[in-house]
Formats: sequence, structure tokens, C-alpha cells
Amino acid sequence: MVEPRVGVLLAGCGVYDGAEIHEAVLTLLALDRAGARAVCMAPNSPQLHVIDHLTGEVTRESRNVLVESARIARGSIRDVAHVTADDLDALVLPGGFGAAKNLCDFAVKGEACAVHPDVAHLVREVHAQGKPIGAMCIAPALLAGVLGDEHPTLTIGTDEATAAAVRALGAKHVACGTDRTVVDHRHRIVTTPAYMLAGGIAETAVGVEKLVGEVLAMVDEPVPAIRG
Repeated sequence: MVEPRVGVLLAGCGVYDGAEIHEAVLTLLALDRAGARAVCMAPNSPQLHVIDHLTGEVTRESRNVLVESARIARGSIRDVAHVTADDLDALVLPGGFGAAKNLCDFAVKGEACAVHPDVAHLVREVHAQGKPIGAMCIAPALLAGVLGDEHPTLTIGTDEATAAAVRALGAKHVACGTDRTVVDHRHRIVTTPAYMLAGGIAETAVGVEKLVGEVLAMVDEPVPAIRG
């Protein structure tokens, strides 16, 4: 396939209240190097809150997830509500607390979480078409929130409390190191822990690059006859 179109779903800009910038940029870099076209997107909605990344304190500011995500995308970004599975060949979700605060509320409600409706709709639509989905760091919890009734196999790393919440959502969890991925061929999902475990950007890059490579490899694979 020439220049596969891969959606990159962002959650703001900054690890504590948005998308993890290293993970997002490494994803974009790996896609570009592989000859894929990134289609950046984010929900056009307010962030849960804004955190001063210097002090770690919650501020009184209000910011928009789409506007903040546009910083990472260099302005080339779409409202996720206006993206369909027909626009994409695959979907990748970088992590960061924003994935669990703005794309869903897993950070607040754990196994009782709800997923942003526009995000949930796109994830379900991409999955229903048999197109691969990659998720890193805490973002696999969002996939568990949307697709848990199909019991996909995922990883968030080795944190048992978080893994237990993912299992409670219906997913199967596999402990995994930051330099590895967990590939669920049946459900066409690839996950990696990234900064859930990584100590730095070089370590994070190993898993992110593997994830992107495995997602792109799935784009050209036939869709399994039996899924779910």
C-alpha cells in the first residue's frame, strides 16, 4: 500500500494533562520514516484541568484539547468528530495523562470510566472495519473501555493496580517491558508500555517504533475471518 493513512489521536499537549509529547513525536517520526501519512486529530472539548508542568500544580486556566494538540501537530489537525474510519488505514493512540483525563475519565473513575463519545465512535468504527489500532502508555485502558466486551489482549506495563482496572473493563492484560509490544492478532491491536515504565526518551523510542512497525505490517494483512 502506498502511503498508508494513520490516525494519531492526541489528548492535548503535556504529559500531566494532555498527550505525552515524547510519545506523540516519536510516533509521528516513526510513521514518517516508514512512509506513512499521519492524520492528527483530537476532540474539540475542554481539558479536565490544566497543570503547570514546572510545579505540578493544577492551575485556574481552561484549555481546549484540540487547540493544545495542534501544538504537537504543527497546526495540521482535525476534530476527531469529523474523522471516519474510511479516512484511515490504522489508528494510533499515544499516552500521557490526557488519554485518561480528556479522551476518557479512567484517571478519575478507573474501571467505571466513560470514553469521550467521539473518540469511542471512531475507535469502534476503525475496529469494526478490521483496521489495526495501536496504543501506548495508559491509552490501552481507553481501548479496554471501548472494546472490553470483546476481551482484547493489552498491556499497560507491569503496574498491577492499573492492570487490575483494565481487566475489570474486560480486557486481558499481559505484563510487558518498555522495549516490547503485545500484539493481539485476533483483534488487530498492538500495545506497548512506553513511559508507564521507560526511564527516558531513547528507551521509550524502542517500544514506540516497534508498535508503529507492527501496526503498519497489519495494514497489509488480510483481516481475520473470525473476530470478537
